[in-house]
Amino acid sequence: MKFIMILSVMALSSCNLQYSLLYYPSPFVPSEGELAAHNIQFWPSGPSDYRGFIGAAQIRDMKGTVIVFHGNAGTAADRVYYATALGSIGYRVILAEYPGYGARKGELGEAAFVKDAQATVRLAAETYGEPIFLLGESLGCGVATGVVDKDRSLKIAGIILVTPWDTLLAVAKLHFPFFPVRLFMKDKYDNIGNLKWFRGKIAIIGAERDEIIPIRHANALYTSLSGNKKMWMLKGAGHNDWSTSVDVPKWQEFMDFVRGADNK
Repeated sequence: MKFIMILSVMALSSCNLQYSLLYYPSPFVPSEGELAAHNIQFWPSGPSDYRGFIGAAQIRDMKGTVIVFHGNAGTAADRVYYATALGSIGYRVILAEYPGYGARKGELGEAAFVKDAQATVRLAAETYGEPIFLLGESLGCGVATGVVDKDRSLKIAGIILVTPWDTLLAVAKLHFPFFPVRLFMKDKYDNIGNLKWFRGKIAIIGAERDEIIPIRHANALYTSLSGNKKMWMLKGAGHNDWSTSVDVPKWQEFMDFVRGADNK
């Protein structure tokens, strides 16, 4: 009994430690002036009940909607570069915000994030119609793949995963080799498992010198995929500076693949 109690305390402490190591939410909410300067606005309304931000620039020849799930730090408002780049080539961009980030209420964690993301995707689909593309960045890859796994009724045209891992467990073992992480991890973010059934197009974008999620994790994920896939490796790029290696023509290349335009 005493051993079980010790394990329970260790598990609780480890879950708290996992959350403190995995999630770095910011309470930042942009002002009206900052929104205008970055050409984004609260979505679907706000700021009291927003789910994220949407590019405000007028788009000609609309090709579809890209919903972005960001990494574990900061807020969705920090990812304006997606809206700027993808908006310039004809895509409506929604920068989805997580519960517990910015001014959004809610719990941190995989279950809460994926459930909330499902609601965001459904609302976007109801509002704008098809096609809908999901873009995940780092931890956001696990949220994006979790959406397609948990709600297979959603019609997702394609997925773009930037600096992804194969499984969170594999990355945790890398960083904590002498700790029994498998026993105490609450959140799994298993991209391999989540994508087993998905047969849409999947673009994998890896950073050659990623110091947080080494490129071998992106390679392992890519190898596991049995559907229509393509991988790009950004030469010399790291985990936090990869975006400087991706210009608008490269974004066009990624999107042409997932949209199927490269086959036309």
